[in-house]
Amino acid sequence: MNTEILGIIAMFAITLVIGIFLGKYIANVYGYKKTFLDPVFRPIEKLIYKISGINPMRQMNWKQNMYAMLAINLVWFIIGFFILLNQSWLPLNPDGNPNMSPDLAFNTTISFLVNCNLQHYSGESGVSYLSQLYLMFLQFVTAATGMAAMAVLFKAFKEKTTTELGNFYDYFIKSMIRILVPISVVVALILSINGSPMTFEGKDHIIGLEGQKIEVSRGPVAGFVAIKHLGTNGGGFFGANSAHPLENPNYVTNMTEMVTQMIIPFALVFALGFYLNKRKLSWVIFTVMTVGFFALAVPNIINETGGNPLITKMGADNSLGAMEGKEIRFGSAASGYWSIATTVISTGSVNAMHDSTMPLSGMNELLAMMINCFYGGCGVGILNYFIFIILAVFISGLMVGRTPEFMGKKIEAKEMKIAMIVALFHPFLILVGTALTAYLPEFGAKTLNNPGFHGFSEMLYEFTSSSANNGSGFEGLGDNTPWWNISTGIVLLLSRFIPIIGPVAIAGLLAQKKFIPESSGTLKTDTATFGFMTLAVILLIAALSFFPALTLGPIAEQIQYFSK
Repeated sequence: MNTEILGIIAMFAITLVIGIFLGKYIANVYGYKKTFLDPVFRPIEKLIYKISGINPMRQMNWKQNMYAMLAINLVWFIIGFFILLNQSWLPLNPDGNPNMSPDLAFNTTISFLVNCNLQHYSGESGVSYLSQLYLMFLQFVTAATGMAAMAVLFKAFKEKTTTELGNFYDYFIKSMIRILVPISVVVALILSINGSPMTFEGKDHIIGLEGQKIEVSRGPVAGFVAIKHLGTNGGGFFGANSAHPLENPNYVTNMTEMVTQMIIPFALVFALGFYLNKRKLSWVIFTVMTVGFFALAVPNIINETGGNPLITKMGADNSLGAMEGKEIRFGSAASGYWSIATTVISTGSVNAMHDSTMPLSGMNELLAMMINCFYGGCGVGILNYFIFIILAVFISGLMVGRTPEFMGKKIEAKEMKIAMIVALFHPFLILVGTALTAYLPEFGAKTLNNPGFHGFSEMLYEFTSSSANNGSGFEGLGDNTPWWNISTGIVLLLSRFIPIIGPVAIAGLLAQKKFIPESSGTLKTDTATFGFMTLAVILLIAALSFFPALTLGPIAEQIQYFSK
C-alpha cells in the first residue's frame, strides 16, 4: 500500500483513539466528576473566579447563558478592533507593520472572534506581534465559547425537567484551563522541536544561494499554530498558512497538526455519549459524520493523486499527482485528505492551495462547508448536527404516525420553527451574498483573477467559508476591499451566533418540558435506521439548497475542463 495512504490511515486512527479518551475526560470535566488533573487545575480556576468575581455555582437558564456569551464577545471585539487600528505605535512591533484600515480591522476582529479566521491580509506583514498575540487569545476564547455553549446543551438533556442549565462562565473557564491550554502546550512543544519559531525577535536575515540578503519573518509561531488547530480556528501566522515551512516544517508536524485539528470535534461526539450515558447514540452520530467525511475525502484523495490529465497529455510526468499549489514534503494524497478535514471541521487552515485543486475537489471542499455538520468545529459541530436530529425526529414521527420526541421531550411547533430558521439561514447567507456580488461587477468581477466558472466558484467559496466559520479561501480572489471586508464580516457575525443561540434555545425549551419515559412507541434515535434518516435529511437539504450554485461553479468548470 502507498506510504501516503498509510499515513492518512494512521492519522485517522490516532485521532479516533485520542478522541475517545479525550471525550471521556471532557464529559467528566463538564459533569463535575473527579479527574486526575484536578490538583493542577482547580487552584488556577479558583484564582480566576476570585479575581473576576464569578460565582461558578450560580445556575443560569438558557437565555442568561446566551446573554453572558454575547456580552463577553462584545468586550473582546472592542479590544481587538482598537489594537488592529493602532498596532503601528503599540508595543511588540519590531518589523514596523502599519495600522489596519477600519474595514479590514472590522473583518479581522470579527473573523477571529467567531472562530473563522478569514484573513484578508498576509500574516507576516499585516499584523504586529501584539496583534498576533491578541488574535491567539481570541483563538482560545472563541473555541471555549463554542464548547461552553455545547455544555449548556448537554446539561439540558441530562436533567429530566429543569430551567437550570449550568453557568456559561464556569463552562468557559473549564474549557480553557482544563482542555485547550494544556493540549496546546504539548502541541506547541512538538512544533517548536521540529523547527517552528517561538520568539519575539524581528525578521531574521539569511544569505541566499545567489548571495542575496533575504529577510525571513518569524515570531511566536509554534504557540499560534497549536491553538489555531486545536481550537479549529485555522488562521495562519504566515500568509501561506500551514503550507509555510515555518508553520509546518515536515511530515511529522503535518500529522501533528492534522490530528490536533480533529481531536476535539471527535472527542465532543463521544463526550455526549459519556455525559448522558448514551454511548450508542454517540456512536450513531459519529458513524453518520464519518460516512459523510469519507464520502468527500476519498474522492479528493483520488482526484489529487490521479493528477491533471491535461498535463499528462502534454507529455509531462504526472506520477506525483496534481502538484500545483502543493508542497512536495506532504504530497498530493495528504493534501487531498487535509483539504476535506479542514473544511468538514471549521478549521480552514491549508497545507496546499485550494484554488489549485481539481474542479471536483473544489466542489467537495465547498460541500463540506455547506453541509457544516460532519464533525464541525469546537462545540458548534454538535450544535449544528443537533438541528438535523430535530428535523429528522420530526419527519420520522410524521412518517410513522408517532409524536416526535427526543430524549424524552416532545418536539413541537416552536422547536421546529427555530430548527428550520437555523437550517435555512446558512444557505440563505451563502447564496444571497454570492448573488449580490455576482450581480455587482465592481464588487465581484473586478476582484477576480480568474474569469468564468472558476471565478464564480471563488465568490461562492468566500461566502461559504464565511458562513461556515471556516476561513479557507480560493485565493485567486482579491478579497481585501471594503465590499468583501464588510459583507463577509456581517455574514461572519450572523452565521456564528444564530446557529449557537438556536440549538441552545431549543434545548432550553425542551428542558422545561415534562419528561416522558421511554415506551414501546418511542422513536429510537440511537439506531442505524435513525442515523440513515438523519444523513438523508442532511443531504436532502444540502442538495436542494446548493446544487444549482455548484452547477454554475465547479461542475461547469469540470465539464469545460475535460471537453478541451
